[in-house]
Amino acid sequence: MAKPLVAVLSGAGISTDSGIPDYRGPQGLWRRDPEAEKLVTYDYYMRDPEIRRRSWQMRRRNRTLQAEPNAAHRAIVDLERSGVPVRVITQNVDGLHQMAGLPARKVLELHGTARQFICTKCHTRGPMEDALARLDAGEDDPPCQECGAVLKSATVMFGQRLDPVVLGEALAITKACTVFIAVGTSLKVQPAAGLAGVAADHDARLIIVNAEPTPYDERADEVIREPIGTALPRLLRRLSPNGD
Repeated sequence: MAKPLVAVLSGAGISTDSGIPDYRGPQGLWRRDPEAEKLVTYDYYMRDPEIRRRSWQMRRRNRTLQAEPNAAHRAIVDLERSGVPVRVITQNVDGLHQMAGLPARKVLELHGTARQFICTKCHTRGPMEDALARLDAGEDDPPCQECGAVLKSATVMFGQRLDPVVLGEALAITKACTVFIAVGTSLKVQPAAGLAGVAADHDARLIIVNAEPTPYDERADEVIREPIGTALPRLLRRLSPNGD
């Protein structure tokens, strides 16, 4: 008998225990400072040098690159290492699933990664640390060193389309999985949120682990409101052949 495929859709809530604030929760960045949304909106970023300077300073202060995986990230790795086929579809840009030990080929980053920069013209990429080092050296809006065009974080900004290849792979995994766990996500941002509905439509067991209600709670087989750092490891132990 084939082993069940477990798909995990992870949102900002899985990384709050690592010190990375979420965006839409009660204390989320967008609720505290609506103006901050402009710093990650593509049109504003491309046409306004002051927005870019502020955006680079935000990246400089950002704790993402210093963050470490937490118990929830490690629990997913433990499940994968127990022999259960696992794929992670993440809305996060922090790279913590890979840092925890999940093979990169098993992680789909819907919104890109904050750990790299990309040129908006020639698409040259490199480590974000290199771009931040240029800020430390005195540049406030570092241009591409290959073609001189605007650099940005290799994340999907507001107003940009998701990579259709990555989204297609996420959809295929969602349709094929036996268990679909949405963890730490409001399930309000499309098209990622719609994956929960696709999973339910294809008879996967839908489990939602999130502090606040989501639009898909009524379709879920199980809804868990407990803190993710303890709830997710306990849930995944139930799915492991070595578990409870």
